[in-house]
Amino acid sequence: MPEAARPREKPKEKEKEKEPTPLEVFIESIRAELLQVRSEMKEIGLLVEQSQGEVEKLAQRNASITAHVHQLQAHFDTVPREDIKSAYEHAQDAQQRLFTMRGQLEKLQSDQAHLKRYSETLARTMQMLEGGGSLDLPDAMAAAQPSGGIEQIIEAQEEERRKISRLIHDGPAQALANFILQTEIAMRLFDIDQDKARQELNSLKASAASTFANVRDFIFDLRPMMLDDLGLIPTARRYVDAYKEKTGLNVTIIFTGTERRLEPHREVLVFRGIQELLANVRDHAQATQVKVMVDVDAAMVRVVVEDNGRGFDPGTALAEGIKGRGLNTLKSRVTQVGGTIEVDASPGSGTKVTFSIPAGT
Repeated sequence: MPEAARPREKPKEKEKEKEPTPLEVFIESIRAELLQVRSEMKEIGLLVEQSQGEVEKLAQRNASITAHVHQLQAHFDTVPREDIKSAYEHAQDAQQRLFTMRGQLEKLQSDQAHLKRYSETLARTMQMLEGGGSLDLPDAMAAAQPSGGIEQIIEAQEEERRKISRLIHDGPAQALANFILQTEIAMRLFDIDQDKARQELNSLKASAASTFANVRDFIFDLRPMMLDDLGLIPTARRYVDAYKEKTGLNVTIIFTGTERRLEPHREVLVFRGIQELLANVRDHAQATQVKVMVDVDAAMVRVVVEDNGRGFDPGTALAEGIKGRGLNTLKSRVTQVGGTIEVDASPGSGTKVTFSIPAGT
């Protein structure tokens, strides 16, 4: 058969490239996210180290300036006014810089802890999926989050923001306005009546020291640095001591079991639980005695907060009011990690709240 008469062979169709499955796409997105998070963790780790070094330097500088101010106070009558003014300005500047830098360091450490937990969650999820496990994300999220839990948590966060706003407005903001006024008065008095100027400066110093202590307590309540450094039990002891001093209540705290470190998110959950329950006692219970018990064993962490106050109806409180909102938020957080919470209360008979969570690794 002539060459030209042969039928032409149809060119072979190119084999279609296999498209990735939705699961493979999801795994790849998790892998990319994990790499990004680990990169951010390295960056924030460097920032934390730099900030810690800066805080140490500022703390030393503040101590040196404070010592100098104390020396001036011992020779107040003979030191030139300009030297006194300059020393107080340097002291105020040093304290403000140290306060700001400590706040930045605390924020970085908090972000670092969140990134670490997020990274661990991503790694576990990817390991499960690559190992052939199945993960129905909507069902898993629904199981992990009780009905209405998201709304409760968001509302609790907004309530905390409102509380912080009020505290800043009524505390540091008002104090700073008073400092400015007292400073102006003292500056005018220097050329008129040095004795009154000295009294005004002493009053300003006392106000500044009191406000500084309040701000430190405020920061501790928001996020105590020692929770990251020393762990749950020393931080809870310190918090209860400060709580006793502020409220005048007779509070005892008892630890049993093993005093050891827990995973960061578990330590935060337990500490916030104690904090929330003690805040309820302070604001609502009208109690005179409070007992806090924390037991840590190999499997569980159990916390009991009991008071001899006026008690309440748990059903009503959990359905209405700020106290119920706090308990509901605590319940959501506890159940999310596989824990339980029990409220034993009745009007006139005090309150006992017990919550337990798995101790983890």
